[in-house]
Amino acid sequence: MNIAYLMNTYPLISTTFIRREIEALERQGQPVKRYAMRRWDGALVDAGDKADGERTHYILSGNAGGLLAAFFRALFTNPAAMAKAVGPWFSLLKNARGGIIRHAAYFLEAIYFRQQAARDKIDHVHVHFATNAAAVAMLARIMGGPTYSFTVHGPDELTDAPLLSFPAKIDHASFIVAISHFCKSQIIRFSSIEADGKIRIVHCGLKLGDFDPAPPAANKTFVCVGRLCPQKGQAQIPAAVAALKAKHPEINVILVGDGESRAEIESEIARCGVADNVLIAGWMENDKVREAIRAARCFLLPTFAEGLPVVIMEAFALARPVISTYVAGIPELVDEDCGWIVPPGDGDALVAAMDSALDADEATLAAKGAEGRRRVEAAHDVDTEAATLAALFGAASGQ
Repeated sequence: MNIAYLMNTYPLISTTFIRREIEALERQGQPVKRYAMRRWDGALVDAGDKADGERTHYILSGNAGGLLAAFFRALFTNPAAMAKAVGPWFSLLKNARGGIIRHAAYFLEAIYFRQQAARDKIDHVHVHFATNAAAVAMLARIMGGPTYSFTVHGPDELTDAPLLSFPAKIDHASFIVAISHFCKSQIIRFSSIEADGKIRIVHCGLKLGDFDPAPPAANKTFVCVGRLCPQKGQAQIPAAVAALKAKHPEINVILVGDGESRAEIESEIARCGVADNVLIAGWMENDKVREAIRAARCFLLPTFAEGLPVVIMEAFALARPVISTYVAGIPELVDEDCGWIVPPGDGDALVAAMDSALDADEATLAAKGAEGRRRVEAAHDVDTEAATLAALFGAASGQ
C-alpha cells in the first residue's frame, strides 16, 4: 500500500505532531510519501523538521512550470476529468465567498497532484486540517486521483468551517478523523448527522519512549509552550504573576515560542513590573522543550481557542501537572486529578490555580503528574494511534 500525506505548509515548528505520526507509520513498515503545497518561509530549529523538509515534494513552491505543464497535459489527454471537477471547484469558490485566484491555484495544484500521485502509484492520501490541502485532495479525487481522508483539529478550521465546504469534502472522502469527541461534534455540526458514520476518533500521540517522567521539581517555575498569539492567552500571564509575586517571590514563567503577540506580551510584562519573573525564550528544539518542561513545577496554557494541544500531552508524559482551560477537547484530557482547569479568560481563576500549584506539596504534584502520564499512555501513544490509521488507510484503498 502506497500512502501519501498532503499538507499545506510543511514542515513547520508547529507540525511536529504530523511528523511523529508519519514516523510511527514508517516504524510499522508503512512508507509515507510527503507532499506539501509550499515551503515554510521561517527558520526551522529542529533537526527532524529540517530532514523532513528534504523528503517533501513541493507542489507550489518553485514549481510554476510543473503546474502549467500538468494543466496542458490534462487539457489534451484527460479533459473529461477536468470538466468533472469544475462544478465542485466552483462550489468551493462560492462557499468561500471569493478568492478566485487562490481557488484557481487549488485547481492547478489538484491537477498536478493527481498526475504526480499516479506516477508515484499512491493508493491513498491523508491530509491534516480541512483547509486548502483537503480541497486539493478532493478535486484530485474527483479527477480520478487516489482516495483521501483528512484530520480535523481546530480551532481555526472550525471557526472558518462555513467557508471551507465541509459537507463536500466529507462526502468525497473515504473517512474523516477527529482528534477528540468535541471535534467530532463540531464536524457533525458543520455538515450533517449523516457524517457521523464517516468520522473516526484518532488521537494525536507521542513517542512515549522520548519522554521520561521525572519527580516533581522543587521550584516555583511554570513553563508555557506555544505560538505567541491571541488564541493562546499568554497576555494574561504577566498580570497573574504580578498578583502572586508578593506571596511567591520566586515565581517564574518561561514562555517558549514566538509570534504576533510578542509585543503585546512584552508590554504587559513591563506594565505589570514582572520583567524578572517572565521570560520569553523563543522557539527551541524539541529536546530542549522537553528539558524546559521537565525542569518546571507545572505546565501552564491559559488558552482561549484550541483543538487538543499536543504540548499538554507532552507535559503529562513528563509527569508534570497542567493548568489549562475549559476549551474544546482539553477537558477530555485535563481535570483536577491531573492538574487545574479554569474558565478561559478568567484572570482570577487563573491566579487561584497558579497559587494552588505553587502551594501544592510534593505528594500532590507527584500524584497529579502520575495521573497525567497514565492518561497519555492510555490514549495518546503515537504507535497505537498510527496502527489505527494504517488500518483505516488499508480499508479505504481496498488493501
